[in-house]
Amino acid sequence: MRIALLAAGAAAAFLSGCGGPKTSQNHAQAGAGTTASNGMVMLAAAPNKEQALQIMKVRHDGMEGLGKAMKELHRQLESSSPDINVIRAQTGTMSATAAKIPSLFPAGTGPDVGKTRAKPEIWTQQKLFQQRAKEYLAAAQAIDAAAKAGDVKKVMALHDDVDKACDACHKPFRAPEH
Repeated sequence: MRIALLAAGAAAAFLSGCGGPKTSQNHAQAGAGTTASNGMVMLAAAPNKEQALQIMKVRHDGMEGLGKAMKELHRQLESSSPDINVIRAQTGTMSATAAKIPSLFPAGTGPDVGKTRAKPEIWTQQKLFQQRAKEYLAAAQAIDAAAKAGDVKKVMALHDDVDKACDACHKPFRAPEH
């Protein structure tokens, strides 16, 4: 039962885009809120191994979905007739997932717990990781706005910014696939 609640809580945090560590910090500092939100704050601070593995699965699934969206976006932009509706769906996924990235990496969910490509540097260099996540979010939101406006040429121009922001985070914080 506890695992089911944890999985539901982790999924809810992922799906709701809770605003990342700052939001959790604010809830903790305020000392107010529901038991569920205080439980999520405590969970983010010190998950046990089973909880950490559930969070890591939610993170993996979200990042995998992000990768698929980016690949489909690239296919559309390389197409002789890109479909703006498909582009919008992909950039929407990218923007929504980008907003959740900081909340997907709570302390205690690194490579010492289970299989992950997340490097320990995510937690030892939190300031840089948070900055890179913000840069990716800005790039994802810009390309999503262009897609929502129906401007395929602008989407094409902005897609390099998204790729660069992705690489800027992956190089220091993501281990190679084994």
